[in-house]
Amino acid sequence: MERFEHMKLDPTQVLVMGFASVILIGAMLLNLPIASVDGRSVGFLDALFTSTSAVCVTGLVVVDTGTYWTAFGKTVILILIQIGGLGFMTMATLFAMVLGKKISLKERLIIQEALNQSTLEGLVRFTRYILLYTFLIEGIGALFLSFRFVPEYGLAKGVAYSIFHSISAFCNAGFDLIGYGRSLTPYVSDPIINIPIYLLIILGGLGFSVMVDVINQKSFRRLNLHSKMVLLLTAILIGVPFVLFLVLEWGNPGTLGDLGFGGKLLGALFQAITPRTAGFNTIDTGALTNASKLLTVVLMFIGGSPASTAGGIKTVTFGVIIFTVISMIRGREDTELYGRRISRSIVDRALTIGVVAIALAVFTTMLLAITEAGLDFMDILFEAVSALGTVGLTLGITNRLSPLGRVIIIFAMFVGRVGPLTIAFALARRQRKNKGTVRYPEDKVIVG
Repeated sequence: MERFEHMKLDPTQVLVMGFASVILIGAMLLNLPIASVDGRSVGFLDALFTSTSAVCVTGLVVVDTGTYWTAFGKTVILILIQIGGLGFMTMATLFAMVLGKKISLKERLIIQEALNQSTLEGLVRFTRYILLYTFLIEGIGALFLSFRFVPEYGLAKGVAYSIFHSISAFCNAGFDLIGYGRSLTPYVSDPIINIPIYLLIILGGLGFSVMVDVINQKSFRRLNLHSKMVLLLTAILIGVPFVLFLVLEWGNPGTLGDLGFGGKLLGALFQAITPRTAGFNTIDTGALTNASKLLTVVLMFIGGSPASTAGGIKTVTFGVIIFTVISMIRGREDTELYGRRISRSIVDRALTIGVVAIALAVFTTMLLAITEAGLDFMDILFEAVSALGTVGLTLGITNRLSPLGRVIIIFAMFVGRVGPLTIAFALARRQRKNKGTVRYPEDKVIVG
């Protein structure tokens, strides 16, 4: 692992530079002629787009992953997805442990920021847990997927497809090898594919600290408040959209309309789970009703949970804002849940992240509306939120974007992956730093 003791960068700057470096290296590798089936360079802009999408575990693509890239190119993409999903500092810790190197204090501080932990105690052990759980879950997922892919594609290709899709699902990346932009639509009614992908997406989006807490406590009542919030909100954000998608798309011939009862249930459930920044789809996203498209945009904006492979503003951020509103409506001064009070600093941080994320979504959509003037506004809004939420779902416009539009999406994916983390860390540091400073007299303004 690279040593950071003599660097004058704070942990968040190291994280941003680390992600940028991995993206740049990935782009150079994907730009090589050996990475493309036709033996020609894809062009640096498209290589950079693909590398950014992989490292930021987004899944938006300008060329078809299954048919355009060689085995070398697909391997590079898979490695980038794994690094992006776990975080480059987690992967760097893995290499350090393999080489028997000690993890310095500076490196521990960076890992603490990357994993959103409040203490340095047990940090390296926690990182080992993350790596162990990740590879174990991905391995089990690949095993179950192989029951379908091996009979269909043969042993070698089937195993490779199983590994690729398991890692892509757990890391919430959304890259697939099925080809021709179909994603997982051929398997919309296939439980052997759907159920493992469901579980991989959900487990990847829960957050590593939640998984460790659940394994250690084995009882919902004994879980810490963060884990309880994540599990509660995850259940709500899957259950409610599932029912809504089922109702909204039941008779739509472009999505669920022509499927049997079991296919409708599987398709609606997949559509409820995948916007949590997974990026796969088993029904034609472009054929969704406008109501379903808007619901998908909301789900993509929220995303997964903190310290997970998912993007978005995060479930807990959304939950804190909602519970604060509920508390205000009930006339309570404090934000309360499960007999616990959430501190004002966390509430303020959640509100700030939410407002900044909305501003970024509006700004990105506005830029794309200017550069891609010929495209439908819903398509542009959907693409912008998908990029910022590192989701990867699209209404089919990604490969039709202009060069400038692709640059905007590249920046949106990068900001969506590292921006919320950086904002959260900066706010936390600023709040700690400014404690005890002068407080001005309180006054009142009229709101509402």
